[in-house]
Amino acid sequence: MALILLRHTTPDVAPGTCYGRTDLNVTANFETEAAAALTALPPIRRIATSPLLRCRKLAEFIGARRQLTVEQDPRLIEMDFGRWECQAWSGIPRDELDAWAADFIHARPHGGENVAMLRDRTRLALEDWRASGDTTLLVTHSGVIRSALSKGDTAEEFNAQIDFGGFVTISSD
Repeated sequence: MALILLRHTTPDVAPGTCYGRTDLNVTANFETEAAAALTALPPIRRIATSPLLRCRKLAEFIGARRQLTVEQDPRLIEMDFGRWECQAWSGIPRDELDAWAADFIHARPHGGENVAMLRDRTRLALEDWRASGDTTLLVTHSGVIRSALSKGDTAEEFNAQIDFGGFVTISSD
């Protein structure tokens, strides 16, 4: 049994924008990116998705082609960046970014979620999906995937890179 964490396809947002909970659509390239993701995926028995549109579209695309029902799990949603949402990263006050860097796990200078909160809900979701015993596709976001892969409390532990439409497999050992 495995969990396959698939990142959504490219969102329709300007490069350099901070976004998390903002419900963005996908780019016009969606069909091509979704087809590539579908082709790369191994066999699955279940699909769950973040409720955000950029994930739901991909999950529904795959579900229709694999003849699987898509379940929504709000715990798979991206980090809430509070007042930083939809702001250019370059426009976020330096002192707020420094505060986040100084206490990456617990700081909330944006007023949204901190990394510990994201990591905790991610781990709970993964435990529940593992307990199902089925190979499950979780269509989600970079922050959730980074949280799933992290082993410590430093920013470096959350530095995993996952491309749009890319996935990682977490096996239960």
